[in-house]
Amino acid sequence: MQQSTTQPPIGPTPMQHPMATYAGFWKRFAAYIIDSIIISIACFIIIVPLLGLLGIGLFTSSHDYYGNEEVSAGFLALFLGAYMSAIIVLIIGQWLYFAIMESTKGATLGKMALGIKVTDMNGSMISFGRATGRYFGKILSGLILYIGFIMAAFTQQKQALHDIMAGTLVVNK
Repeated sequence: MQQSTTQPPIGPTPMQHPMATYAGFWKRFAAYIIDSIIISIACFIIIVPLLGLLGIGLFTSSHDYYGNEEVSAGFLALFLGAYMSAIIVLIIGQWLYFAIMESTKGATLGKMALGIKVTDMNGSMISFGRATGRYFGKILSGLILYIGFIMAAFTQQKQALHDIMAGTLVVNK
């Protein structure tokens, strides 16, 4: 007779907390929408005044040279520089928002509003490094036609691709 032995599962083990339930796709999506609105408002408050000052300065300096091709080329270069600067500020701002909030509070404002939090595989708070990896993993989740995000609807522990890569769970409080 052959005896059966139980082998431990390969890969990350499920969270040990018996009362924890995983946050579903739609709850996570709604939290992300809330966070996106918050980030958009913050960026608007920071970037629009800077671009406005930049535009006023450009208008006053180009007023004497209206119609000059050098001014048009300068305006285009200035506009592209301002646009790229705004994109960089947005990316850095989002990264710091998600990484700091998830590593210090366990959740962003959107997740807090919906009663969910990010944990490691054992239910503990995540580090800033892990939260950073999770944030940049979201870029990959989006680049593959958002399939990485959609995975949260179908995986056993409701993990998106970036959660699997970072070894995190999103659970209900």
